[in-house]
Amino acid sequence: MSTVTITDLARENVRNLTPYQSARRLGGNGDVWLNANEYPTAVEFQLTQQTLNRYPECQPKAVIENYAQYAGVKPEQVLVSRGADEGIELLIRAFCEPGKDAILYCPPTYGMYSVSAETIGVECRTVPTLDNWQLDLQGISDKLDGVKVVYVCSPNNPTGQLINPQDFRTLLELTRGKAIVVADEAYIEFCPQASLAG
Repeated sequence: MSTVTITDLARENVRNLTPYQSARRLGGNGDVWLNANEYPTAVEFQLTQQTLNRYPECQPKAVIENYAQYAGVKPEQVLVSRGADEGIELLIRAFCEPGKDAILYCPPTYGMYSVSAETIGVECRTVPTLDNWQLDLQGISDKLDGVKVVYVCSPNNPTGQLINPQDFRTLLELTRGKAIVVADEAYIEFCPQASLAG
């Protein structure tokens, strides 16, 4: 009788993935990780009898309302997740059919767009940025057929480049009725005046 391992049980596309490598995992040194957008000091947490046996709200109203006000968007435009990676994956799961649809992103950029899509079995299309690190709108337009989600990171990870707001508006017009455009602003606190929201 042959022995089946847990690896054998995993989907083939998952077995073929190249794991995401963070700077910390690659051997970076130090205590401050700006690339991870971490708060440098721990927040005090107190466990009480009232909170010990309760799950948190999955979409906490106060968090959503306060973040919407902070970001200048409507509360119905806010999704609370356990970090950006989960948000990226939830959007692919919600809008893309495995083996049928595609996502599009513009390297060099954040690696989790492809990891999430490949894990789910969704095609990844790439349109590299131009020499000035801005969007290649013609290249994107040429590859939109079958694309359901377009990820744009601003400020970009790892280059730090801000996306030209007019190019972003043009991208919204190019994708109208075809795909959703995700403005990944995980690092917007470095330049809040440059947000693409609103």
